[in-house]
Order: sequence, then C-alpha cells, then structure tokens
Amino acid sequence: MRTVSLSDRVVELPRVTRRQAVQWVMAAVAASALPGKGFDARGAQPQAAEGYGADPDLVKNYKPGDLWPLTFNDAQRKAAAALADVILPKDQYGAAASEVGVPEMLDEWISAPYPAQRADRPAILEGLAWLDAESVKRFGKEFARVSDEQKRAICDDICLVERAKPPFRKAADFFRLFRSLAAGAYYATPAGWKAIGYVGNVALPRFDGPPPDVLQKLGVAQTVPDAPAE
Repeated sequence: MRTVSLSDRVVELPRVTRRQAVQWVMAAVAASALPGKGFDARGAQPQAAEGYGADPDLVKNYKPGDLWPLTFNDAQRKAAAALADVILPKDQYGAAASEVGVPEMLDEWISAPYPAQRADRPAILEGLAWLDAESVKRFGKEFARVSDEQKRAICDDICLVERAKPPFRKAADFFRLFRSLAAGAYYATPAGWKAIGYVGNVALPRFDGPPPDVLQKLGVAQTVPDAPAE
C-alpha cells in the first residue's frame, strides 16, 4: 500500500480554526460520491439537512456549530484520525495528517449541507464503523487503538478497489473516497504545499520568449535580413 506523508522534524502546529476548516471544505475537490451501501453501520447516524441558505462568509471567523452541527462522535473522530495518519503519516516530507487538521476538515466536509457532502456522509460514517468492527474482529480493539502494523494489515486489504477480495469491496470503495478527501485536505495546507514543493504566486524570472531553435522547428521563426555590406 502506497503512503504519502510529510517532515522529519517535530513541528508544533496550531489547531485548525473553524474558518480554515470551512475554507478547506469550500475549496476541496470532492471524490466521486459513493452510495456507501453494505457496511456494518452500527453507530453511524447521518444527519439530515434541509437546504442550506447562503454560503458562509469566508472572511468571518466562526465557532464550531455556528454554520452547521458537526457529525463525528469521539469514536469516529479517533478512527478518522488514525486512518488519515496511515495514509499520510509523518515522515521526511512533513507532519502527519492529524497534525494539520485533516480529521477536522473531514468532519466539516461530511457535515456540510451541500449535495456532494450529503452524498459522502453515509459512506464515510459507515466506512469508519466497518473499520472499527473489522479491527475488533481481528485484534480485539478499535482501529485507533491497535498497532501501526495491525492498522496497515487492515488497510492492505482495502487500499485498492481492483484488487480487493469480494468481502472487502465495499470497504475498498470507502477507503478510496476517504483517501481522496484526506489528500485534498492535506494538500490544501501550508504543510502540504511544502511537501510537494508548491511555491504559490511568486515572481518569475524575465521571459524573453521561446528559444530560437524551438521557433525554427515549429516553422514560426522570423528571418532577420542580413545587414548590408559596408
């Protein structure tokens, strides 16, 4: 299973603010919405949201619950953080997913009342419930409480949809969606930008046009007449 991650140094990062989390929700590109059928969904209670009115003012700071109720309970939050850190662990490229607010962003995402988010909510909640149930079945503990090796053993069975065995196909669909959302959240943070070498809107060196040999090859080079002989 391929993992992606972040830095070889300990970085003390502030907790994500409500404003930052909402900005990520509004900016992130959703993975294809999955129906999320077939999981053991014990404890997963998707919220119902009727309409959503005006979009949030992204310049304003909001407190949790000001815009919409958050969804994750404590067990779901722990499972989401543990899975995010398996996918995006701390390494030489930067911090772990849980250190930069990825679980908080996921909670904001599935709690938002917009159609794409409402479609993703049951898949995420039911998938997290399956993850804990499968971990208890195999190792006697919830997913967040088992060892890293045991976490990877479960993830190895669901990390690729095309290779997943029939009993794990639905879980693999969940993993694909969760991974896409987690990566979208991670790489919308300064730590994620640094990990991929993104520098943003910075001045570039002067550009004097394509090299003459390229223009010549394309047949668009201008022929400069020779200077007249003295």
